[in-house]
Amino acid sequence: MLDAQRKLLVVVPALNERESVGRVVRDIRREVPDADCVVVDDGSTDSTAETASEAGALVLRLPYNLGVGGALRAGFRYATEHGYDTVVQVDADGQHDPRYIPALLDGLDGADIVIGSRFAGVGDYDAGRLRRCAMRVLSWVVSAVARRRLSDVTSGFKAMGPRAVRLFAQNYPAEWLGDTVEALVIAARSGLRIDQRPVRMGVRQAGEPSQRSGRATVYLLRAGVAVLIALLRRTVVVPPDKDAS
Repeated sequence: MLDAQRKLLVVVPALNERESVGRVVRDIRREVPDADCVVVDDGSTDSTAETASEAGALVLRLPYNLGVGGALRAGFRYATEHGYDTVVQVDADGQHDPRYIPALLDGLDGADIVIGSRFAGVGDYDAGRLRRCAMRVLSWVVSAVARRRLSDVTSGFKAMGPRAVRLFAQNYPAEWLGDTVEALVIAARSGLRIDQRPVRMGVRQAGEPSQRSGRATVYLLRAGVAVLIALLRRTVVVPPDKDAS
């Protein structure tokens, strides 16, 4: 059950996901019926927006494609402007199982961000040997910055509490992989606490992936640039919650 004092918004960035977004929205509404769901249509050329709306989601339509980071920033700004203090990020392609949302929310009792990790003991997600190696390197780097062992820093399935929502509404990165790796580095350097919970993820149910390059070397280099950008950014101080002890 959703904490009565927590106003939750589930943000679903979507680009040409008409074949899966309706099912994703319905699953979210079933698993967290007290939450609102907003689909950020990132310049889709198909009927993503209409399908999401018919399934019961609020829809923000961007006039052109901004990328996942830009779409999520729009979602965080919508959250702050409408009084939501908690945001859960869910992909529109069906890989993220909304049944794990309550577990991620429970983790916010001791953290500002809770990552849904594919590699924390649940399921048998196969990322490919070379790509998995690159992901381990990234996890090691981000874990060092966050001072907390994190096993899946490229996961897009996350829950974020009030401090993270306020930070990301103004400072969410829009670069490639910025919506995962760079965002976590920014959060850690801003003093936010990051934790993780094990989740089971499936394969994309429909559509095309936003990053088609499967080459681990390119993946690691581009992610390394994202981390470097995050380390060079000005540190943003996020005040504690008013009701924090």
